[in-house]
Amino acid sequence: MRFLLIIVCLLVAAPSMAHQLKSSVTTVLFNKRTHNVELMHRFYLHDTEHAVGTLFEGKIDIISNKADQQRFAKYVESHVALQTLSGEPLPLSFVGAQVDGKFFWVYQEAPIPENIEGIKMSNGALRDLWPSQVNMVNVEGKGKIKTLNFAQDDTWLEARFEQN
Repeated sequence: MRFLLIIVCLLVAAPSMAHQLKSSVTTVLFNKRTHNVELMHRFYLHDTEHAVGTLFEGKIDIISNKADQQRFAKYVESHVALQTLSGEPLPLSFVGAQVDGKFFWVYQEAPIPENIEGIKMSNGALRDLWPSQVNMVNVEGKGKIKTLNFAQDDTWLEARFEQN
């Protein structure tokens, strides 16, 4: 009987245990076909909903309101930057944003500079809200995949490419 009571208590408490994961994954793809650096930021929808509730005033509907999706995408854009290793900015253009299942995606791109040997990146999305937020970035399309992990006080990290 006690076992059954424990199970019932856990089932009742389960919805309140839902919590933010405080992590995101970004892919930075050097696409040889399009000659663009393509950024694909993936956030958990649950985290995104909490974030927009803190960032923006009023009733927010990130799931079905395109204007609210655009507002969050602009927030992400303002917290992500790319540079060459020498510090030359790579201006990112907004491509789009979408809800896909349990994720919210934001897409950006920039032309690939000639003879690029690596990148410096800043990814502070949601880290101003939650210091424990970790933003993992996978850099692909220039040799072996490089992974950057933005956590704690990280502001700029770099990935260097192998020379052919």
